[in-house]
Amino acid sequence: MSKQSALLSVATSSILLEVVDGALVIRHWGAPLVGDLAQVGFASTPSISNSSWDEAQFAGIMRESSRGFLGRPALSGHRDGKAWSTKFEVTDFHHNDNHCAITLRDFDAELEVGLIFDLDRYGVLTQSASVKNIGKSNYTLNEFVHWLPLPQEAQQSLDFAGRWSHERQPQRADISVGTWVRESREGRSGHNFSIANIALSIDTNFQSGSAWATSIAWSGNSHYLIERGFDGQQAAGAGELLLPGEVVLAANEIYEAPHLISVFSELGLDGISAAYHGHLRARSMHPKRPRPLTLNVWEALYFDHNEQKIKALVDVAAEVGIERIVLDDGWFHSRRNDGAGLGDWVIDSDVWPQGLSPIISYIESAGIEFGLWFEGEMVNPDSDLYRAHPDWILHEGDRVPPLWRHQLVLDLGHEAAFSHVLEQTSAILAAHSIAYIKWDHNRVLVDAGHLGHAGVRRQTQAIYRLFAELKVRHPALEIESCASGGARIDLGVIDYVDRFWTSDNNDALERQSIQRWTSQVIPPEMLGTHIGPTHGHQTGRTLELSMRAVTALFGHAGIEWDITEATPEERAHLKTWATYYKKNRALLHSGKSIRVDYPDDHGYLYGVTSEDKSQAIFAYVQLTPTGVIHPAALKFPGLDLTATYEAKAVFPAGQPRYMLISPPRWMDGVRLSGTALVHVGLSAPILAPANAFLIEITKL
Repeated sequence: MSKQSALLSVATSSILLEVVDGALVIRHWGAPLVGDLAQVGFASTPSISNSSWDEAQFAGIMRESSRGFLGRPALSGHRDGKAWSTKFEVTDFHHNDNHCAITLRDFDAELEVGLIFDLDRYGVLTQSASVKNIGKSNYTLNEFVHWLPLPQEAQQSLDFAGRWSHERQPQRADISVGTWVRESREGRSGHNFSIANIALSIDTNFQSGSAWATSIAWSGNSHYLIERGFDGQQAAGAGELLLPGEVVLAANEIYEAPHLISVFSELGLDGISAAYHGHLRARSMHPKRPRPLTLNVWEALYFDHNEQKIKALVDVAAEVGIERIVLDDGWFHSRRNDGAGLGDWVIDSDVWPQGLSPIISYIESAGIEFGLWFEGEMVNPDSDLYRAHPDWILHEGDRVPPLWRHQLVLDLGHEAAFSHVLEQTSAILAAHSIAYIKWDHNRVLVDAGHLGHAGVRRQTQAIYRLFAELKVRHPALEIESCASGGARIDLGVIDYVDRFWTSDNNDALERQSIQRWTSQVIPPEMLGTHIGPTHGHQTGRTLELSMRAVTALFGHAGIEWDITEATPEERAHLKTWATYYKKNRALLHSGKSIRVDYPDDHGYLYGVTSEDKSQAIFAYVQLTPTGVIHPAALKFPGLDLTATYEAKAVFPAGQPRYMLISPPRWMDGVRLSGTALVHVGLSAPILAPANAFLIEITKL
């Protein structure tokens, strides 16, 4: 057989695949390759070491024990204890441009694996995999993990941990010998889900250095892995975390693994972000219309649904310039608190005796869209649904799982339960003018059984199916994925939703880090970023309106605050801020995100530049007190070095609080070359902690 190999390559990265002794080997994933590559495999074949194999072994992408591999394999399973070890051989190899499809078969184990690699113009590598049972007996699949090799210069890993109201906090550690695993077992991706696993060279930062990122496109249980062997080989892996017995393949059945979406960058963490953002924005389902300025009334009302109060909020919203109002929890049957009503998706006639139509008409008469909250995957024991169908919950045997926020999880893998949620939700949408739904998911899944079998995988597939069907029935509908804040933000559900609620924490100081790292993968136009109340409901902290407004600007902006309590001055600032958002959202939602490697840890400097580098908006945020009198200069990467720009400070929602006698004179406007703005910068004003302002940069 002639040599089979494929190079998938773009300007920023390459992957080189080759069949060696029947195994599929990834010779390289990283910086772009050019030239004659025929001898790469020969040149990279390792030595024969003492006390080792007599000949070089090539375990390949399947990482099999039968090929001398001593680490974790890609596939694990068995046929009633047999066919537990595999030796796959490549039987089909098709390469066209930056697409490669490979079939591997093991006729003894009676299995077929299909692998597809696609590298797009942004440098995003999508790996697809399927496992087919080509035998006659059942095959139990325990695990399938996508793996990509890492060179030894990848010495550190970056992943993200978190909890409710404190999602996606970075943790960076050295890669050492052994297998490192991050698991998510919540039944949803979760607050503690690492939206990406990133291997780094030791000096990688936002603007420079090498980074290898992987992100699993799945909303259920999952795991990320990094393995470094005692021989020095290392790799990154990710996949669905299967519960016992979740996948048992009958004859000719196929398991489709969640995709792995990966990026290599030589331009640091911002290079990773640029690739993910470009890839996601190019999807056909990516939101196209300008992102409406949104008012969610949850923190203004909670469960007190008073029509006159809502009308008062609408009046102020219209004055400010709000484009969408979302009625949150509390509108449906028996929902006066969070202890009852979930599962009964019918309008509460005690609160809304004439239904929702009058308030929707009032909102629309102000030129504002209407949105509505659902939590369709959950049920309260105190509900008509549960009293009628207690067997419709995810459960094992006769056990009822422990309550979380007074609720249980409906088994959407149960067709009757699925139909109930779909039909009740669809009926509400069909009967009203509803442009948007906020879909919540407020608890984890435990003891999540479906008819005696583990049911998390089935549940995840069901919510994808439900969202897809709602959009078929209601083509203009937009869906926000909320899961007690940011507990379901991942590259699986992203193809079914139009927005993520980034966190239940609206405290602007906390949101700085949460938004900073969520946007490592997700483009800002898909992240809900709201101005919270003056006195934060999650932290109790009081922050300047200017700080809250700057923080909310860098995403799909909105307000979550009882704005009827805002002073006339605050309302005026909200109006100018709303106008500024609408004027600049095209740039904010299409440009390149930049996070500056600011030398002082008391502050953040970040922003967005247009693709042609003619415009930029940056935010300078004082997080904590400065360690010295004068903060480090503000320097702006990503500009045209040959151009001349005007830079000025802007305050769409009022001035920050300063700690100085007079601010730097440039803030009223200065003309500088691109080289000066990039390499010399602007003097930073001395702000009080938890304050921020904007810098506009425009090419002349």
